Amino acid sequence: MLDFLGHIPWWGWILISFAVIAIRDILQKRHTIIHNFPLVGHLRYMLESIGPEMRQYFVANNREELPFNRIERGWVYASSKKENNYEGFGTDRDVHAHKHIFINNAMMPFRTAEDHPNHTDKTFLPSAKVMGKFNKRKRPYRPASVINVSAMSFGSLSANAISSLNKGIAEADAYHNTGEGGLSSYHSNGGDVVFHFGTGYFGVRGKDGNFSMEKMVKLVENNPFIRAIEIKLSQGAKPGKGGVLPGKKITKEIAEIRGVEIGKDVLSPPTHKAFSNVPEMIEFIESIAAHTGLPVGIKAAIGKLEQWDELTTIMKETGKGPDFITIDGGEGGTGAAPPSFADHVSMPWAHAFSNIYKLFQSKDLVDRVVFIGSGKLGFPATAAMAFAMGVDCINVAREAMLSIGCIQAKVCHTNTCPAGIATQNKWLQRGVDPKLKSIRLAQYFKSFKKELVEITHASGYEHPCQFKMDDINMNVDDDSLTTCLDKAYGYTKTAVDFKDMYDLHSCVYLGGVKNKN
Repeated sequence: MLDFLGHIPWWGWILISFAVIAIRDILQKRHTIIHNFPLVGHLRYMLESIGPEMRQYFVANNREELPFNRIERGWVYASSKKENNYEGFGTDRDVHAHKHIFINNAMMPFRTAEDHPNHTDKTFLPSAKVMGKFNKRKRPYRPASVINVSAMSFGSLSANAISSLNKGIAEADAYHNTGEGGLSSYHSNGGDVVFHFGTGYFGVRGKDGNFSMEKMVKLVENNPFIRAIEIKLSQGAKPGKGGVLPGKKITKEIAEIRGVEIGKDVLSPPTHKAFSNVPEMIEFIESIAAHTGLPVGIKAAIGKLEQWDELTTIMKETGKGPDFITIDGGEGGTGAAPPSFADHVSMPWAHAFSNIYKLFQSKDLVDRVVFIGSGKLGFPATAAMAFAMGVDCINVAREAMLSIGCIQAKVCHTNTCPAGIATQNKWLQRGVDPKLKSIRLAQYFKSFKKELVEITHASGYEHPCQFKMDDINMNVDDDSLTTCLDKAYGYTKTAVDFKDMYDLHSCVYLGGVKNKN
């Protein structure tokens, strides 16, 4: 027998292997195609597995991919590398497409004097409004940049990715939202931080799993770079849905940061334990602000408005409430979610923001709150539209990931991110060099602010907070080819209290003193 096997040629072994696989294919019952078409049926699954990559690189045109098309990704990549981000021979975008926006430029652009803050530094663009100013918090905060990094946790992103983002925002004078995974050492590289927590209370979690004010106070005292606190009510990817952090993903490091046990599944419930209604939420906000001295805000995706109406009513009557509100778009983001949630639950950003802004405007509360937009706003023209609608700052997540090397593989939830960004795989994340990638994040932010400043000046304004809704036109339908934002969304933006950039320059990063007010 052994002599016979020894005389089988190499190609004979290949035929035997194929025969064994074919027999196994016929006997198995899990896959109909493989059963009915032994051997060749495997090709179907192989082609399906690489289908997204094939379409991305060889099939899709420059403008049709979602969530970010090739032109958008290319602009972020070029901007982050300080390469030429221009395009020649005119736009290839369909300027007659539904919801295409037009920014109305002025006959004569805004002129910057030689002593103007933007004359030498075209990336100087702080928020015109201050978090916590109205409610007289002990440590109010004016973001030194209108574009900042949105909530993405250590755990969902790799250590090297978080380090890259934090070092980058320090260079770009922006802030870094921690996401709900707690504050890690990777958030401590010199940048301002907004500490964010959700229903799991990671990082400020007591042994019973509930919120611990003692831990919150200690966290803020030990980390003075925490400049504000954000409470997550919901997120665009899956509002109203909780989550489970599998025990196999909880390393010793993650357990210490989040305040959970190693190896045990951890549930983030859909609702908060610290409060169950709007009045209780307001008291919770005020208690955190009183104990820490910091501005406190909320983040939410938007659907029904009854409880938001209750919130504004109480704020009007009591003078209490959040110092800032982050509106997340229902289009979803870095958080993985079932398609039923990502596709259908909560409103897209523009509808969500306009509904909330109108509600706060009706109660004369706009000046009390810093509005933050989050939902594919990390491009200068889209940002101009958002400012015209009433935002004061923009948070970016996926655009920030693109700037440090994300290739839109859309496998963030599988721990197999090929770019090493959304994974805890040690080998994959070694490809992310924080020293290099932080420079690219900073350069993307600087390019963004520079182009937003230039668009603002082209429209005759000094700061994007001055944009009005009739400065932006949008294609709607055949009967009215374009309309202004105020007609499209049914309100007129409240003017922001803005003097000039000299005034902002005097209270942001002047003489090494950061954010005086």
